[in-house]
Amino acid sequence: MTNVVLATGSVSPVMVVIAVIITLIVVAPITWLICTGYRKNVAEKKIGSAEVKAREIIDEAVKTAENKKREALLEVKEESLKTKNELEKETRERRSELQKYEKRVLSKEEAADKKIAQYDKKEANLVVREEELKKQKAEVAKLNEQRLQELERISGLTSEQAKELLLKTVEDEVKIETAKLIKEAEARAKEESDKKAKELVVNAIQRCAVDHVAEATISVVQLPNDEMKGRIIGREGRNIRTLETMTGIDLIIDDTPEAVILSGFDQMKREIARIALEKLIVDGRIHPARIEEMVEKAKKEVETIIKEEGETAALEIGVHGIHPELIRLLGKLKYRSSFGQNVLKHSIEVAQISGLLAAELGLDTRVAKRAGLLHDIGKAVDHDMEGTHVQLGVMLCKKYKESATVINAVEAHHGDVEPQSLVACIVQAADAISASRPGARREALETYTNRLKQLEDISDSFEGVEKSFAIQAGREIRVMVVPEKISDSDMVLLARDISKQIESELEYPGQIKVNVIRESRVTDYAK
Repeated sequence: MTNVVLATGSVSPVMVVIAVIITLIVVAPITWLICTGYRKNVAEKKIGSAEVKAREIIDEAVKTAENKKREALLEVKEESLKTKNELEKETRERRSELQKYEKRVLSKEEAADKKIAQYDKKEANLVVREEELKKQKAEVAKLNEQRLQELERISGLTSEQAKELLLKTVEDEVKIETAKLIKEAEARAKEESDKKAKELVVNAIQRCAVDHVAEATISVVQLPNDEMKGRIIGREGRNIRTLETMTGIDLIIDDTPEAVILSGFDQMKREIARIALEKLIVDGRIHPARIEEMVEKAKKEVETIIKEEGETAALEIGVHGIHPELIRLLGKLKYRSSFGQNVLKHSIEVAQISGLLAAELGLDTRVAKRAGLLHDIGKAVDHDMEGTHVQLGVMLCKKYKESATVINAVEAHHGDVEPQSLVACIVQAADAISASRPGARREALETYTNRLKQLEDISDSFEGVEKSFAIQAGREIRVMVVPEKISDSDMVLLARDISKQIESELEYPGQIKVNVIRESRVTDYAK
């Protein structure tokens, strides 16, 4: 068309544009229709092929599902058959077991029935036998009665009299047998233990050489001249009164040349007074104020000495780790005596003997020495506190965390409680050895005579004792018995009973020998 327009002549540009637009308007729908038709055909073809494929897939899926369903049904059937077979098998087994149990029960019931029948039979036999036994017992009782009557007629004794005679005979025989057994046991024990015990004790004593000085109740202070006595007394006795008040010790100023006697039972106070007086004599200035100052210095010096003595004792024994307060109390025992025996030296000796005995017996020597050293620690405070030295010693050991073995040894060394260890027994023995050693202790005359009298009174209190004598400074009691009342076998039991009563009623160092003597005398006269 453009070519036609151009051929006809010149055409304006507007017309050309219009012509192009018209051409596009006409051509575009046609083109769109053609494209749409083409696409539709292509889509229909694709849809057709997809539907075919879908039908194929569905068919295959249906077939697969049916196959799986058939397989599942087969599996279920197989499982059910298998389960059924197992159940049937289990049922058969249980039935067979039940049948076995039933057979067993039946057999047991049969056996039980048989036993019951046997028991019934035995019971019936027992009833018959009981009746026979009753008859026999009645006959035996009748015969016994007749026999007793005949025996009483023949012997001239009643049954009670015969019984008493028999019992007395048996009692005498038992006494004799008991005495024999006691003698045999004592002989065996002595034979086995005496040698070893003597060995241990003598060995311990020989190896324990400790010097002992029996402190008296007075101390003597030497003076440079007799003029010093007047200065010590002071104007109107004020100096001596001040010194006695500050120390609690009596000053005896008599005709003894160049000496002043300090008298008092408390050794520690006597020592303080002695040191203070010696310092005053050296210083030369003696007046109440100076006396007070010197007494205070003396107290501090004595405290230092006490501590050093305690440390020295612990070091000498080889015991370590003792509480400082217990060390101080040990040193305080230097100024304490018991029956004239210095308690600190006694404690050191007991510790050494305990260690030696423990070593001989294969025990812990350190624990034994520690217990021996502390066994009398209560005596350091028994003047200031209420209670026995054993109770105070136990309290102090508990307070300062000593071991249970040491506490029991302290508590048991005088037999107040039962010893719970061999160490406690060793400390008991060592304490007795140290106390009973000849010369170790002095006793007051009154205490000594009282103990002798008590020994004789205890022995005289027993029936059949004619007279008793305490000899060997109370170490032996000789008991004379009436021969008609006490037999040889009774002597053994009497000696044992007297020993037990002495142990329970008296307190004494060492041991006491009980010697029972039975003397038979025959007297005749020539006419």
